[in-house]
This record gives sequence, structure tokens and C-alpha cells, in this order.
Amino acid sequence: MSTLNGRGSPTARPRVLIIGCGFGGLAATRALAGAPVDITVIDRSNHHLFQPLLYQVATAGLSAPSIAAPIRHMLRGQRNVTVLMAEVSGIDRQQRQVQLSDGQSLGYDYLIVAAGATHSYFGRDEWATHAPGLKTLQDAFALRARVLKAFEQAESTPDPALQRACLSFVVIGAGPTGVEMAGTLAEIARHTLKNEFRRIDPASARVLLLEGSPRVLQALPPELSAKAEAQLRGLGVELRTACRVVGIDADGVEVQAGEGAVAATERIAARTVVWAAGVAASPLGRMLDVPLDRAGRVIVDGRLHIPDHPEVFVIGDLAAAQSLQSDGRTLKPVPGVSPAAKQMGAYVAAQILQSLRAPQGQVLPPLPADAPGAFRYRDYGALATIGRKAAVADLGFVQFSGYFAWLFWLFVHIYFLIGFRNRLVVLMDWAWAYWSFQRYARVVAEPVDAVQKAGG
Repeated sequence: MSTLNGRGSPTARPRVLIIGCGFGGLAATRALAGAPVDITVIDRSNHHLFQPLLYQVATAGLSAPSIAAPIRHMLRGQRNVTVLMAEVSGIDRQQRQVQLSDGQSLGYDYLIVAAGATHSYFGRDEWATHAPGLKTLQDAFALRARVLKAFEQAESTPDPALQRACLSFVVIGAGPTGVEMAGTLAEIARHTLKNEFRRIDPASARVLLLEGSPRVLQALPPELSAKAEAQLRGLGVELRTACRVVGIDADGVEVQAGEGAVAATERIAARTVVWAAGVAASPLGRMLDVPLDRAGRVIVDGRLHIPDHPEVFVIGDLAAAQSLQSDGRTLKPVPGVSPAAKQMGAYVAAQILQSLRAPQGQVLPPLPADAPGAFRYRDYGALATIGRKAAVADLGFVQFSGYFAWLFWLFVHIYFLIGFRNRLVVLMDWAWAYWSFQRYARVVAEPVDAVQKAGG
């Protein structure tokens, strides 16, 4: 395969185009540092976000710069990288071109699509207005304002029913994000805001965690799920499993428990609803015009290629990939978690380097997921924090919960944060919060009339 630049010169270096600078895109970019390629990184935002701690920004525990870093600054020392803050509007696989929303077209010899995921409301997109999810910094800022304004309106209203609705917080979905959000909301109500209001008692706030399956944290073993449930209840979270949300509006949610004739529907008045129940793949997957799974993820082979185009890789939450397990026989889907995305990014970078060493830079052929050399996901375990001194950890060879799991979760997340400054700032913030129960990032940059209108 000869590589051409925009003038058709065969002497240009191979062009690697990376869409998305999340965990997968960043890992691929860094793995190609020093390689004889020209890399262009395209992202809609100008920052890389450490999403596992995004809920901490939403709940006023951390400020945005603690978990986000400018992409240009992070890659400033990598001379073979050009960063563009832009939005992709189309992908032409035949011409090997990516179109941007500003009209530009960029050619590539290798394309890595790492666009991530967005919220999924299971066909009820109208719920998004009343039950925001948490994927971006904008989501976190909006949710933080909504939470804090709920307490403010409860303080200012003379209506007892409205006051109860303002002090009711519903989290839908009991995966890691939902569990962490519910536990943190309970801590805010019972500790952070203590003695700050005169007409209400923040500790009387009701925090409900709703889950459609029989238990929380379905990805963890049942015994750890049970311990997580006990810790949630210890924090004051009201937990409901095996119930379905059937309606969401500005005044609350409707939930249904049971099936058929025994199904019972209940309405819960709440002015703050958080959606943590599902994700859908980025719409960019449809631009590739290849087979998708039910969640909209791109079905890839063992090398993370798309069909018939081995120069195109899809990684991270957008990829429907499978990995051979340690028994050497079982294939399982690769989970949509940050360690998997980073491993995928490093893997496709290695595939590109191997292709460059092939005669005339030929791309590598497709590979079944169970073949030698195919991508292998290494599962190093799962962690979920529930609140202060409360967490669960499953490292495969050992499982534990409580205070030591919380400490382990804390140091793991600090270790994987970007840059020394971020690690130091987060460590100081968490130490202060641990001893004082305070959350300093509680500024709402909206006038009082916006606060009053939030209640409808």
C-alpha cells in the first residue's frame, strides 16, 4: 500500500487519523509516539476527561480541572501529532476521507474510531430533559446546578408538597455510576449541608436508587452486590430493585414493580432525577455503514478491524469486540470500561506498527477473535465506591469491601489520573473532604430567577 499526501506524493509518511481522544484514542496516540507516521487527533472538545470521577464534579466534590486536561497540552511533546477541535460529519471508506462539519476533508491511511458512547433512554428520548445523564463536563455542571438548586428551592418555598419533591432525589440505574451518585447524594444531604439551612433539614432528603435487575452492580459477584446494598442502606439510600421506570416528567417518575396482573405502578414526586441506566454507542458508528449490534456498536474482528477495511479500526465503547478468556475456549464481549479502551488503543497502535514493517506497508488481514494474535482483554478487576469509607472491590483472586476497598479505590483512581498536578489536587481535595465533610465546588453560576424557575 503506497501512502499519499494531499498532492499525491508517494514519499509522504503514512497518515493515522484518530477520532476521539478518550482513553482509547489517547492510548493509541501515545503508543505511536516516535513512529514514522503523521497523526491527526480529532475531538469535539479540547480536553481529555477522566470519566470515572465525573460524578465527583457533578456532586461538587472536585472542580473540572482536577479530572480534565487540555489535549494540546498533554500531547505538546509528541511532534508527530496534530490536534484538531472539530466535529466529524461523514466518513468515506472508499476514498479514505473523513469530512468535518466545517467543510474540510482529511485523508488517511489508517483510521482509528474511538468516539465513545452517549446516553440511551431505550427509545424514550423525551426523558432526557427531565433525567439527564453524565458523560461530559457540561452534563456534570448542569447536574450539579440542579442538585444544589433543589435544596435552595426547598428552603424558599412555603409549600410542603413542593418542599418534599425538591428534597427527593432519584437515581435510575444501579451500575457503578448510579451507586456512586446515590451514595454521594446521601452524604451531601446528611453531612455536607448540615447547619447551612434554616427552614429545612437537608438530612431529611430522600435518595432513591432504582434498578430493573434483581441486584445492584450486576457485573460483580452476588456477595459483593449484597455488601454494596448494605452499605448504601447504611448511608440512608432507599434501594429498589426489580422495578421498571415507565414514566419521567418534570414532577417525578413512575415506577412499576411486578409483571402482568400483579404489576403495581407508583408515582414518586421528585424534582431531581439522574439517569445512569444505559448507554448507546456514538452515532459515528453508523457513518461507517457496517454491521452494528443492538446497542449501535460496530462489530469488529479479532484485530478490531471493520469488515473489508483492515485499515479502519474501532475501539473503546464504540466497538462490539470479543476476547478469548483464560480457558482458551470461551469468547466473551469486551466490557465498555476505561481499561478495555486503553488496552484496545495500545493494541491497534501495535497493529499499525506491524503493518508498517510489512512489505510496502500492507495492512494486516482480518483475524478471528479466537485466533493467535487477536486482541485479548486483560481484566484486572472492578471497583465501585459507595460513600465515605464504603466501597467494594473484585480483583479476581480476592474480593473485599468497606474501608480498605475504599482506600484501594481512592489510590487506584489517583494513580490513573493525568499528570502530577491533577493527582496532587485530587488527593488534597479528598483529604479535606474526608476530615471536614465539605465540598468546596458548590458555586452555581445562575441568577436567582433561574433557580426559582427550575422548580416549574
